[in-house]
Amino acid sequence: MKVLVALSGGVDSSVAALLLTRQGHEVSCAYMKNWVNEEEIAGHCPWEEDIRDARDAAESLGTPFEVVNFIRDYRERVVKYLLDGYRSGITPNPDVMCNREMKFGVLLDFALAQGFEAVATGHYAVRRDTPDGTAQVWEGADKNKDQTYFLALLRQEQIKRALFPIGHLQKPELRELARRHGLPNAEKKDSQGICFIGQVKMADFLAHYLPDHPGPITDHMGRNLGEHKGLHRFTLGQRKGLGIPSNTDHEHYVVVRKDYRTNTLVVAFESRAAEAGLYGTEFRLHNLSWTSLPVASPTPLLAKPRYRDPSQEIHFEPLADGSARIVFQHPQRAVTSGQICALYDGERLLGGGVYL
Repeated sequence: MKVLVALSGGVDSSVAALLLTRQGHEVSCAYMKNWVNEEEIAGHCPWEEDIRDARDAAESLGTPFEVVNFIRDYRERVVKYLLDGYRSGITPNPDVMCNREMKFGVLLDFALAQGFEAVATGHYAVRRDTPDGTAQVWEGADKNKDQTYFLALLRQEQIKRALFPIGHLQKPELRELARRHGLPNAEKKDSQGICFIGQVKMADFLAHYLPDHPGPITDHMGRNLGEHKGLHRFTLGQRKGLGIPSNTDHEHYVVVRKDYRTNTLVVAFESRAAEAGLYGTEFRLHNLSWTSLPVASPTPLLAKPRYRDPSQEIHFEPLADGSARIVFQHPQRAVTSGQICALYDGERLLGGGVYL
């Protein structure tokens, strides 16, 4: 196959290119330039270093390499989604949206227009083809690195053009392969931070674009405890950086609710968090997306409420308006509107939805 590999500059995507090359595919590599950090935003945006590392990896493999500029698309499809979400009081997931809209959206369209048959990435996931011609996504072999959660909103037409060459590997095996074949980024640390933006704290990023909107901090009984700078600076379940004293050596306050109607940040001691509403079992999902056929009748499934959470048993019930009701067997902590819930049948990814 003629395959375009999305090189990030990290070791995972570089080994993906290595494996495809060894398998005899016609491989080219591309770095998606989606962001240039603005000096006003605190943090480190290492895109120049990443481009250099990606180019060095491609050269060591003898594959063509190019930098493709998708800054405008990224602002429209990911950054706008992120900022609009926080403005409206939800907590969006830019990494999930980046995969659907950028890697397997804009980049895939670019690749197909250039005559490529597929786009490959360094995701820890496994693609399996079925006799009926559909493609499935399964959890990666390394359960500590599995990234199927971030692929939950991909559609079948995207999955059929996607390759995940490293999904069968454990991370130590992958690094050993990189060393053995002399990849220049074999020891490079895994990147963290916002997708394609880099080592910028979300609070700092949002503070640059969203103005402060101060309001009261109260406990769950309504007692005033102080003032916050803006609800977008906080997440449900947050313990640190609340700006109020705990008043005890044994417990700390935790965010249990953000009331956008009154612009109030509501907190409670962790021991009172359950009664204050931080835990729940029943939720609604909307904007459902399926990797293949939708689940059309009430059925038991597995769900990952957020990345790195273990799969949880749920009862899934589709509703007439296109949304769904899900009931977890065990209470879940700090489930937030706007976050993604990934749905599974065992280790097979079925799709996902957005918490209402």
